Amino acid sequence: MTDQRPIGVFDSGVGGLTVLREILRRNPTESTIYFGDNARAPYGVRPDGEVRDFSTESIDALVERDVKAVVVACNTSTAIALGDLRRRYDLPILGVIRPGAASASLATRNRRVGVIATPATIRSHAYFAAIKDENPAVEVYEHATPTFVPMVEAGLISGSEVEASVREALAPLLGERDAAGEFIFPLPASAKVDTLLLGCTHYPLLRRAIEAVAGEGIAIVDSAAATASALAELLSVNGLDAAPAEPGTATGPSHIQLTTGDVDRFRSIAERMFGEAFPDVAGVELAGAA
Repeated sequence: MTDQRPIGVFDSGVGGLTVLREILRRNPTESTIYFGDNARAPYGVRPDGEVRDFSTESIDALVERDVKAVVVACNTSTAIALGDLRRRYDLPILGVIRPGAASASLATRNRRVGVIATPATIRSHAYFAAIKDENPAVEVYEHATPTFVPMVEAGLISGSEVEASVREALAPLLGERDAAGEFIFPLPASAKVDTLLLGCTHYPLLRRAIEAVAGEGIAIVDSAAATASALAELLSVNGLDAAPAEPGTATGPSHIQLTTGDVDRFRSIAERMFGEAFPDVAGVELAGAA
């Protein structure tokens, strides 16, 4: 049994492209439709009700395009709205928090994991709960980094200014003092986190700066690869895998990218990640995004 319909991938902006990239590596025969609600990004500083409403409107747009499954490649939306979304749609809906939590639980050696994410995701404690479900012995230290998503959405992902902003944002979690001279997480040197979970799909685009600030002793984990593997299993279990293209034919998977925001800015970031592999970037309007 096969299903040639596309997979829908949704994010509040460009961050979900990091998940899309891994999905295509893991599932090269699959077609995809990516939907970025850039016009209303970031979601992470919004009230929970807005996150639910915006997520629903965006995924409605994917469902109207006859996708066979949806990956909610937005940690804030996964944390706040995943249950509502699964009840609303009669198709598989996969979030990014559980796969990321499982990866972090396996990666840590001293059982101390730091989680950085948007304020809404941290407020939900979704990663704390998911990591504890994987391994109750792991200590989880959650820290909101609200400046990261706006930087990425603006196309600022490298350079000395970006690294300085990342260093300032991570200082409390990594054991340095904040501006008031206090530790948010007062851990001795022997008890610092050894694993840093990027709890937002925008954050891997800042990975080089985050690695430079965190140093070699801290493993950096994001949910993209784990989510792609979970998606492959979900498709297989539900008989939704796409059939490989027939040898000698010109048919193959198709890929469409949609954004409610600035098409040129979205295309610029997409081209950095995929080259010219995805030329189809189109602007769309949602009634609630006007």
